[in-house]
Amino acid sequence: MVTQINIARSGNISEEMKIIAKLEGESPEKIRDRVARGTVVIFKNMNRKLEKYTAIGEGLFTKVNVNLGASTDHYNVDEELEKVRIANKFGADTIMDLTDGGNIDEMRKLVLQEAEMPVGTVPIYQVYYEMVTKRKYVIDFTEDDLFRVIEKHFKDGVDFATLHTGITLDLAKKAAEMKRTAGVVSRGGTILAAWSIYNEKENPLYANFDYLLEMAKEYDVVLSLGDALRPGGINDAHDELHVGELIVNSRLAKRAIEKGVQVMIEGPGHMPLDQIDMDIKLEKQLSGGVPYYVLGILPTDIAAGYDHIAGAIGGAIAAASGADMLCYLTPAEHLSLPNPEQVKDGLIAFKIAAHSGDIIKLGEKAKRLDYEMSKARASLNWPKMFSLTFDQERAKEIYRQYKKFEAGSCTMCGDLCVYLVLPRALNKKNHDIRKTQS
Repeated sequence: MVTQINIARSGNISEEMKIIAKLEGESPEKIRDRVARGTVVIFKNMNRKLEKYTAIGEGLFTKVNVNLGASTDHYNVDEELEKVRIANKFGADTIMDLTDGGNIDEMRKLVLQEAEMPVGTVPIYQVYYEMVTKRKYVIDFTEDDLFRVIEKHFKDGVDFATLHTGITLDLAKKAAEMKRTAGVVSRGGTILAAWSIYNEKENPLYANFDYLLEMAKEYDVVLSLGDALRPGGINDAHDELHVGELIVNSRLAKRAIEKGVQVMIEGPGHMPLDQIDMDIKLEKQLSGGVPYYVLGILPTDIAAGYDHIAGAIGGAIAAASGADMLCYLTPAEHLSLPNPEQVKDGLIAFKIAAHSGDIIKLGEKAKRLDYEMSKARASLNWPKMFSLTFDQERAKEIYRQYKKFEAGSCTMCGDLCVYLVLPRALNKKNHDIRKTQS
């Protein structure tokens, strides 16, 4: 089977590795070697063509994922496709279709067609919806029901999938008994915990992990080992459930790499700022360097309406500490399904966070654009400045709110612009000197 890991381990370099090497400013050989040992993953389902390639992991730029998708309360295809177009336009590296109601198959296929970049899903959401609509009770699904839906997603072309492999029956029972501040906040995690406890059976994703690996390998899908027990409040960070699941997922990730399957691990969640660096290092130590994909990280629980800002603060620290991909948050987090404008706000905030972290993590490699911006500002080169921003239209709109042309100073300083005052004084002095000499 021709997978990225198999190609790398044979000593060869795939076309995808060459593309990633060019995008990342690395040698193809380095990308190959990192793929071979599982510290870099390339998102590319064998059944899908991509316009934009993305890889995450060791030595690479921090990437940003955009979540979108309809819900049981609000299903609007046009709105979700507009979110995909926003993700395309403003540089999302991956997107996840989290549709959990309505025509889930239709939405997934349309998102796959519209998206330029890799697409991920959470198959357990569809299992839940189908069981509720068909049998009225979620815990009635069978293991075959679960794996049938997973395979459907893989066949359709999803490039990665979140699968909550680490919530074992033992951890599910502990979660039900423990008095956690925020409880279990993963939708997929609660579904599997409820199923395991009710049926007194092991989590089928954990019990049949080798079968899951065979399925993923057939399509070269990247497995994203979900954090069903992630902390949903800062008081729950690094409790027994959180760390226990990370240990399980780290062990499973190593098995996936041994079997030639690309894998990453998902992380929190809510966590105080002073624990973020330690969390990233813990995942890297336990897993042997498997790529880490974190949600936020949110360093406070009280930023509703502005969670994209709070999450970007934590995300910047996570990226600087070695996180490989940030899942964005929007202003609607904890409040509502986001609208397209909120998707844009969240994406821009997290692009800034990822870049800010990369300046620390990658150094000079990441600072090139900042240097160019500083030079453009010093020369009052507005077209260049606009071209270097994360949102050119927004920057131009603000610049022009009191001024209709792009030249000279902005309206904040006017004639007191630092790049005008000193040059004018020096020019006058030189003129006076020349006049005296003549």
